[in-house]
Amino acid sequence: MPRSRSPASPAPPEREAIPGPVAAVPVLTGLAPIVSPATVLLILGSFPGARSLELQQYYAHPQNQFWKILQALWPHDPLPTGVDSYRKRSDWLLAHGLGVWDVYAACEREGSLDSAIRAAVPNDIAALHLPKLAAVAHNGGESFKHARHTRTLGVPVYPLPSTSPANASWSFERKLAAWREVFSVHGLV
Repeated sequence: MPRSRSPASPAPPEREAIPGPVAAVPVLTGLAPIVSPATVLLILGSFPGARSLELQQYYAHPQNQFWKILQALWPHDPLPTGVDSYRKRSDWLLAHGLGVWDVYAACEREGSLDSAIRAAVPNDIAALHLPKLAAVAHNGGESFKHARHTRTLGVPVYPLPSTSPANASWSFERKLAAWREVFSVHGLV
């Protein structure tokens, strides 16, 4: 026979859920643009990965194919290496009429995946004042979500396959062909 409580026995106290510590997602700040008045094609990524932020260098992850693609597009002009190679690589791409920046200035994100980006703050791309700008190309899908904004610049806007190692469904050769097509249209190869 089930036992019942007598009116004299108190009910067990209800337990309140005590919230545990909430891990704060870091607010990250992106990198400055690499552009010059001679920039013809502006490549826009989404936001630098963890390795790029750590080194303060665009496309610093060794498996990112950005620099490898550029070297394949300009095979007769070797990619600078050695001491101060990032500054030299930046000057190298500027000398070819290329600029690099990201659509986001800051965001909250754990890790490096675009899918983890939260509370993103967009960069003011129109404020760059690039007199020779002929086109904008978005490096990957997250960046291309902002094409409606970059189209207001009045130049052609292209989607490019991401050079990120997360984009493993595209072979290097297929990525290179897509990038070459856009660079060709604007006289950069």
